[in-house]
Amino acid sequence: MIRSMTSYARAEYKGGLGTMVCELRSVNHRYLEFGFRIAEELRSVEGDLRARGQSRLGRGKLDCFLGYRPPVAVAGQVEINEGLVMSLVDATHRIEGMMNNAARLTAMELLNWPGVAIEPEMDAKPVKAQAVSLFEEALDDMVAGRLREGERLSELIESRCRSMEEIVAGVRERRPEVLAALREKLIARIADLDARPDEGRLEQEVAFIAQKMDVDEELDRLDSHCEEVRAALGRDEPVGRRLDFLMQEFNREANTLASKAADIATTQAAVELKVLVEQMREQVQNIE
Repeated sequence: MIRSMTSYARAEYKGGLGTMVCELRSVNHRYLEFGFRIAEELRSVEGDLRARGQSRLGRGKLDCFLGYRPPVAVAGQVEINEGLVMSLVDATHRIEGMMNNAARLTAMELLNWPGVAIEPEMDAKPVKAQAVSLFEEALDDMVAGRLREGERLSELIESRCRSMEEIVAGVRERRPEVLAALREKLIARIADLDARPDEGRLEQEVAFIAQKMDVDEELDRLDSHCEEVRAALGRDEPVGRRLDFLMQEFNREANTLASKAADIATTQAAVELKVLVEQMREQVQNIE
């Protein structure tokens, strides 16, 4: 089962540990590459996330955003740094003695002073475990999406392989007709020269030209490459590079067919083959 390299997934958590959001976005890439943007509180889980991604993905550039907002402490859970508060109060009294009509420091202003309100520290272990679990949830969704897109790409490529085989069969079927037309063309040219054709020499010329324009091997290889593509599509492993190589082989055979063509129909068939190859190549670029 082939997989696409382009996909997007998002997972969110809201609960007693706070709020987390994990977004995954993958695009085409020659190798497997990761980019992480992780909240500072969760930085230590990056290595674990990378290892889990490597075990599930073969190729592509994966960008991961993992955001975190701790839970808001309720009023009953807020502790006061009394020593700091007393120091601030003493300091304000001394300043008031130095100034005339100094504004009084309010309790709310004191509460907003850095370090006065102490929120209870949370156990980091369950928070990090939740982050890993959220990443796995998003990764599952992404892999499923890549598989669905891979099925669609497989159908498109299979359809184009069938079209190529139909074109190849048409060219092969016309081969005797093309050779017969070539023989008649040679006879007509000789007649224009007002000369009697030497049947033996004529047949030699026809055989020589037929050998030069023989495309049986190219047609056989095109059929063979179609079978190779089908075999690759059925593998349960990354096959993008193999398919890309086969696209190069398809293009080579189509070019050779065009160079050997002795009639307009074969030339047009070669052009149609190259169009199909280019369409498949565009799809293959997105396969893992």
